[in-house]
Amino acid sequence: MKNSILYLVKQSAKDQKAFEAIESIFKLYEQLQYSSNINQLAIDIFDWLEREFNVKNIVFSLFDINNNDKTNILSRGKEFFLDDDLSHFFIVNTHTNMNATISFCASSIEHSNFLEENYNTIDSAFFIISTIVQNSILKKNFIESASLDSVTNVLTRHYIIDNLSSYLKLSNNKQDKIYLLMIGIDRFKSVIDEFDYEVSDKVLVQLARVIHSNINEFDLVGRLESDTFLVSILSNEDEHQACEIAKKIISDFSEIEVIVDEKSGQTLKKSVSIGFERFELDSNKSINDAIKNADIALYEAKNKGRGQFFKYSQISTIESIELF
Repeated sequence: MKNSILYLVKQSAKDQKAFEAIESIFKLYEQLQYSSNINQLAIDIFDWLEREFNVKNIVFSLFDINNNDKTNILSRGKEFFLDDDLSHFFIVNTHTNMNATISFCASSIEHSNFLEENYNTIDSAFFIISTIVQNSILKKNFIESASLDSVTNVLTRHYIIDNLSSYLKLSNNKQDKIYLLMIGIDRFKSVIDEFDYEVSDKVLVQLARVIHSNINEFDLVGRLESDTFLVSILSNEDEHQACEIAKKIISDFSEIEVIVDEKSGQTLKKSVSIGFERFELDSNKSINDAIKNADIALYEAKNKGRGQFFKYSQISTIESIELF
């Protein structure tokens, strides 16, 4: 798989078709980051294969290596067997106890030859998206349906707080620290008061999308309260970059226009403020302490005004200045 993507990259410098293939792969990668679960991810992969390669018959499965057991996640089109002459089979190695297998059947010999000609593109795509598939499998294994927020499809308060430490171990992340972003919508109650819960839900959904578009597939997002989200950045060792992610979320969300009334075209813009805390995994402080500190930082951010960012570490500095 790795060799396939390297081949495409080399070819793209002189071959327009190879360049377009890489572009298509990364569009798929970006889209899959919005997939809320493994089922949606399988559908999105099928849609890509159908759009790019006219694939109509597909089976997306998860194979449990430890138990030698296969579970079909998605099956579309006519039934086929892997030893059929027109069948094609790919394994997405996720470095967990489960691998994803994607098999599909061509509609004709000509179609099968076409798929063979585009083998490098398909193989490269599955290599690039393997980390997202891995993350979806981890979520499938450890998140029950009740652990997903019904409005935004991010994690619930219970899951993200109680299982964050376990998730860190399962994600094979070797870092000794993580960063917590406590995100709150400024004056969110006014949205409910002025409009209704349907509009407020639209605001929450848009915020969840903005958050997902700015973080890595290994990072976790949970909705703690009505308008408060917790993001745990597991994928970045640089505190400066983690702070920049927070500021980018503030900036991106400020540009979002939520449709209030489709007939009149009325839209609504809101802002968010973010509290920031760094959590050392080997410190005496618990993850609950770190979450509480991030919440305090959010409170301080909102006291500064709308669309503000505040680090918990700044509190001791402010107190020292006031005492002086």
